[in-house]
Amino acid sequence: MRRIPLTPETEALAHRLVWFETPDEALSDPVRFVAYALARATHEDMNVLRRFLTGDDFREALDGAPPGIIDARSWAYWNSKFGRYPAPPMPARRFG
Repeated sequence: MRRIPLTPETEALAHRLVWFETPDEALSDPVRFVAYALARATHEDMNVLRRFLTGDDFREALDGAPPGIIDARSWAYWNSKFGRYPAPPMPARRFG
């Protein structure tokens, strides 16, 4: 997956979506960052991300999303938007 550059727009986006980390930390793992975006971003936020990422990048983020970030409704919506209907099973936590 492509890196998301630190720009004034992505910095503001990272600050709002992953408020508990610095923008540098949040953007350092693009798959995890996009998972937060898929769950919390506005339409305008997604337009910012689409300038840096392709549809394949978003699909990769869905495939590698950590469990517990994307809610069921967002999971169904974004998988549908990227041509996956029905949506595959959501990421699940695994315990030893």
